[in-house]
Parts: sequence; C-alpha cells; structure tokens
Amino acid sequence: MNTFGRFFRFTTFGESHGRALGVVVDGCPPGIEFSEADMIPLLERRRPGLSPLSTPRSESDNPEILSGIFEGKTTGMPVAMIVRNRDARSGDYESGKELFRPGHADYTYREKYGIRDYRGGGRSSGRETVSRVMAGALAMKMLSITGISFKSRILSVHGISDPGLFEDEILSAKSAGDSVGGVAEVTVKGCPAGVGDPVFGRLDAALSAAMMSVGAVKGVEIGDGFSSAEVFGSENNDSMASDEYGNVKFLSNHSGGILGGISTGEDIVIRIAVKPTPSISSEQQTVDIHGNNRLISTGGRHDPCIVPRITVVAEAMAAVVIADSYLSMRAYAPFE
Repeated sequence: MNTFGRFFRFTTFGESHGRALGVVVDGCPPGIEFSEADMIPLLERRRPGLSPLSTPRSESDNPEILSGIFEGKTTGMPVAMIVRNRDARSGDYESGKELFRPGHADYTYREKYGIRDYRGGGRSSGRETVSRVMAGALAMKMLSITGISFKSRILSVHGISDPGLFEDEILSAKSAGDSVGGVAEVTVKGCPAGVGDPVFGRLDAALSAAMMSVGAVKGVEIGDGFSSAEVFGSENNDSMASDEYGNVKFLSNHSGGILGGISTGEDIVIRIAVKPTPSISSEQQTVDIHGNNRLISTGGRHDPCIVPRITVVAEAMAAVVIADSYLSMRAYAPFE
C-alpha cells in the first residue's frame, strides 16, 4: 500500500533512481499557510551527502509544490509535492542486478511482483522517505496552529549511549566495510487529551504502524515500553492529581502520553529500533535469480548508519498520525 491515513491522507510515489519522488496529501484543511520554505529545514535534516556519516550521494532535495496552494495557503484540495532526483548512478547496480542483497527486499519484492527495480532498491529504498518528510512538513505546519510540536534525538548507536562516541562508532563500522544501527526517540509536545480512538483505532497502534512502515525500523515502544514488563503496577501506573483549577495532572508519564489508545495530554514518547544499513561492502553469502549460490559485495553509495537521518522521518510519521487523529476528533468542525 502506498497510501496512509483516513482524514489526513497521503500517497507517495517514485523510486530511488526514478525521475522524482513525490507525495499527494488529501484532507488538509484550507487556510493553512504553507510553502516550500516550510519543507526545506526538514528535508535538509534527511538529505544525503552532508557528512562522512551519510551516503556520499549528493541530492539537493529542493521541493516543488505542484497543486493545492493558492496565495500561500492550502485550498482544501490535494497538495502535490515532488523532489527530483539529480545524482542517481544506476550503473553502480548493474553488476548486481541478478543478485539478491542480504537484508534488502530484493527477494521478497520479486516473489510478490515477479519483477523488481534493482537500481538502489526502487520503492524499498530509504530514499522513499523524502516523500514522507514532505507530508510531515504539511502536517506539522497544520498542527503548529494548535501548539503541537515534535522533536527527536538519538538514544544509542550500536548499543553505545554516549553521544560523544556516536560518530567514532559509525566511522569505525564504515572503515570496516560494515554498518551499525541504533535507537531514536520522538517526543510529541502539546497534544491535548482526547486525541485517538479506542480499540482498533488506538493512537499508540497508529503510531506504531506508522513507525514500522519505515523500512529500517524493526521495533517500536511507547512510553516505558518493554521495561514496563519488569516493574510492579504500583511503579508503572501514572498517579494523578487535581490542581487548584480542577485540571487533572499526571505525576509521571510511564504510559508515554497514551492510555486506552487516547492521548492523556502529557508528552507522547515513541522510541524506534533502527537496524544496521543492509548495504555493506563486506562480502556476504547470497543467491542469484537463477538459484545459484553466490558471493556479493554491495556496491553503490550507502549510509554506514541510517539513524542520524531517520530521526526527522520518524518525526514526520508521528506528525501525520497526530494530524489524522486530530482531524478525526474534529471531523466536521471548522479547523481553528
């Protein structure tokens, strides 16, 4: 599926080595001020080629808005946006077009569709996330009116939690022809209580699905997550108190801002486990499309660690989920 959301819906398109990647957002309310300038800071955080820690592929990632904006504001019509590919080197993948790369979706795509785009992985490439960031930028701009904001940080790289060592760990893996993964955290601030739906429409379920839809993500937890399985209920429960105005306040936030699938008004905290980039130059065992055992050393230009660039993608996915859930709560009311 290439479409996500119910009320704030977006469809992404394009391949890693195609002419462009893009997104069409439908359901954004009218009157939201939005331009390419709102996307650029986020796209810059995701953009390749900016440091030795990322792929040397050099893409400017300049966004273009094709529709849905008039006089600087959304019209309520579909907002179409694209980023053109400028530095694709498809020839880098020619020698391995018959080989299934370990850790990639080459084999599964071919089994499902009977055909695959071997040029950088096509739709399964991490470059696909540029479309998500554009959609997320629009969602963030919409939600900024309500005071909702997003931030993220890297918690660990290859099991190391000291930020001062992240770069050394990544560069060490790169020099060895290998790669590393890590853990990132997204925090949503300012989301009011009552956002999200119960049972199958749970906000935490939607956020988990959104994060797991990002190719490199292999695990998600909300709040204390897996560590909550190791404590007593008396430790895990978030006690409550009423202030002088009768407003309910939580004295802790082990739940990560969500109870019963509905936001509590506290910070929403999401953590994601990001796998090591599967494209490595170290030789590995694989098979080819004819069923022969082969050895492969993946060519092309790749990140030795995707975690530094995935944080903004995670923010974007959180934003589209919150936007969708917020509009669900206020489905037919004027957006203010």
